[in-house]
Amino acid sequence: MTARLLAEALGTFLLFATVMGAGIMADNLAGGNVAVALIGTTLPIGAILYVIIVMLGPVSGAHFNPVVTLMIRLRGEIETGAALAYIAVQVISGVLAAFVVHLMFDLPVVQIADNPRTGIGQWVSEGIATFGLILTIFATLRTRPEAVPMSVALYIFAACWFTASTCFANPAITIARGFTDTFTGIAPADIPAFVMAQIIGALAAMGAVRVLFPATPDAEGAAAG
Repeated sequence: MTARLLAEALGTFLLFATVMGAGIMADNLAGGNVAVALIGTTLPIGAILYVIIVMLGPVSGAHFNPVVTLMIRLRGEIETGAALAYIAVQVISGVLAAFVVHLMFDLPVVQIADNPRTGIGQWVSEGIATFGLILTIFATLRTRPEAVPMSVALYIFAACWFTASTCFANPAITIARGFTDTFTGIAPADIPAFVMAQIIGALAAMGAVRVLFPATPDAEGAAAG
């Protein structure tokens, strides 16, 4: 369990640091061009997702996301205590990543985001983004398990562009991004609605997987962004 939790901590830290750090770097270099800033943020996210899933998946399953852990718990593939430990590590590592990113860019270490992200479009986007992520993970596990790392990386890259919310799809990173008043931040008041939309999207995706693959045995392991 120690190795599994360390793998979750390291993977989550690297993923979230990439999201927030790339966001700051891209925003600094884009000269006010939001499209350039977004491409500069999303390309590194897809790249680091592939790396950490391949590197740490054999140790912890590469969840890096509370909704992934929750779905695996609902499938009976992880014990409740372990699932709670995973989620705690994911959230703590994510907040620490925000603080370290601020240190790297010579910004105030502790910040509270002031970037409003609310409204039906944002909530629907988060539901769809998380639905697609969970569907990608568990459907690909059924069909081509070896393709999960690349599939997740490509899906997240795409979803950052086709969703109005730019695809958080992860309660832990949603919380962490409440602690960065930068390009990728989210106002704390808007976090609960995002998390609720993410959970609903994840549950809907698991229902779709059961309909799509009713006779296929569940694959071992999982991976996420």
